[in-house]
Amino acid sequence: MLEITYLGHSAVKLKGTKTVFIDPFLSGNPKAAISPEKITAADVVIVTHHHGDHLGDAYAIAKKTGAVIVAIHEIVVEASSHGIATEGMNIGGTVDARGVRVHMVTALHSAEKGNAAGVIVEIDGKKIYHAGDTGLTYDMRLIGEFFRPDLSFLPIGDRYTMGPASAAKAVEFIRSKKIIPIHYGTFPGVDTDPQEFKKRVGAKADVIILKPGETYRL
Repeated sequence: MLEITYLGHSAVKLKGTKTVFIDPFLSGNPKAAISPEKITAADVVIVTHHHGDHLGDAYAIAKKTGAVIVAIHEIVVEASSHGIATEGMNIGGTVDARGVRVHMVTALHSAEKGNAAGVIVEIDGKKIYHAGDTGLTYDMRLIGEFFRPDLSFLPIGDRYTMGPASAAKAVEFIRSKKIIPIHYGTFPGVDTDPQEFKKRVGAKADVIILKPGETYRL
């Protein structure tokens, strides 16, 4: 059983035989379900791109727990300079980090260093797609066709990412039957309604709306 906990904004925790954090923006996050000081164990920390609301507390968590950071090359260069264990990669690549396989896929977004990306995380026989920050892209059809993710995290906040309408179209492309919306409701600029997204998706998938701190078991 894989425990999937939404930590607020785009931050998530995957807990099975390994513990994985993705985009752990907690300090300064008004919706954060946990403070980084309370995280005592992690095997892998994945960062989709170099923006403060995604890189967040990744370095601090990795230093405290001994976790390995998985990210695009430019982030890994920076993390390595802090003495953190890393696995660098780029779009199209795959790495095995302490028994967790991470595939890096395209995302349409900016980044302060390197490029923005999404990730497919293979853990305990499940494939989890975290889209990071992205606009709607036809590449999502390939992600759905090739990886067939069991569950996907999709941003719906609009302005900086997909909004409810384009995210609902993305659901058609990626073929996941279970979707958790992220990157909304944190700040005024991304204050969209997840119920609108769920209504637009309709019967195409099961939209699981989690409040920060809530857990879904897959």
